[in-house]
Amino acid sequence: MDTLLLLKALILGLVEGATEFLPVSSTGHQIIVADFLAFTGERAKTFEIFIQLGAILAVVWHYRARIAHVLGTLGSESASRRLLLNLAIAFLPAAVLGLAFSKAIKEHLFNPVSVASALVAGGFVILLIERRNARPTVREVDAISGRTALMIGLAQCFALFPGVSRSGSTIMGSLLCGLSRPAATEFSFFLSIPTMFAATLYSLYKARDVLSMADVPTFGVGFVAAFISGLIVVRLFLAYVSKHSFIPFAWYRIALGALLLLYFQFHPWVGE
Repeated sequence: MDTLLLLKALILGLVEGATEFLPVSSTGHQIIVADFLAFTGERAKTFEIFIQLGAILAVVWHYRARIAHVLGTLGSESASRRLLLNLAIAFLPAAVLGLAFSKAIKEHLFNPVSVASALVAGGFVILLIERRNARPTVREVDAISGRTALMIGLAQCFALFPGVSRSGSTIMGSLLCGLSRPAATEFSFFLSIPTMFAATLYSLYKARDVLSMADVPTFGVGFVAAFISGLIVVRLFLAYVSKHSFIPFAWYRIALGALLLLYFQFHPWVGE
């Protein structure tokens, strides 16, 4: 068993779980950390896809009681049916566009310059949206309308561009639609479940020939690390947004984008 490889898997799993649900782009972090660790190639790409499942399950575990309640009361509570319908509405735009353009996006946009540019641009978008300081009109996820869910789903489509951040696009889109910060964050977390499950399982299916039993320890370590760090970050982030703005994340994105550009000026990118 390669101890160094397991250590790399641990680090990348922690990074994935820590960044997946924050508006900072897990892609940007994975690019720079994976390159620094010399963890590249087709198997590395499949690993990075697989550990997303650990991060997703962190959200499922955190909301397990709410999910069980919604599924158990679909026939008796309109609020449960409305939430499920809204998630389906918000899920569809990115799913359709992702299937249509994912190959072209990976071929032409998945590089440090594109990701860094998206990080910086996204940071300034967050600053502009926060500067509006608009009073929220929707404070609970259950109060979201179908039209608002569609608008949030359209906002999520921007995350198809590497470096934008799925959580960042959905949360900022939600704020523009009048949601409070806690409601925007919670709906983003709920929406991540079908979106990330679908994207991850589809990507794993396409990469099934790359996997082997020898990868189980490495993938397992990364999976568990992503789950644990994801669970911690989800809980801390929900507590944070109830009292604070997203402005620190905006400046962090801008700084990370600049770091990404600087790093790859001296370390030619060999890809994942």
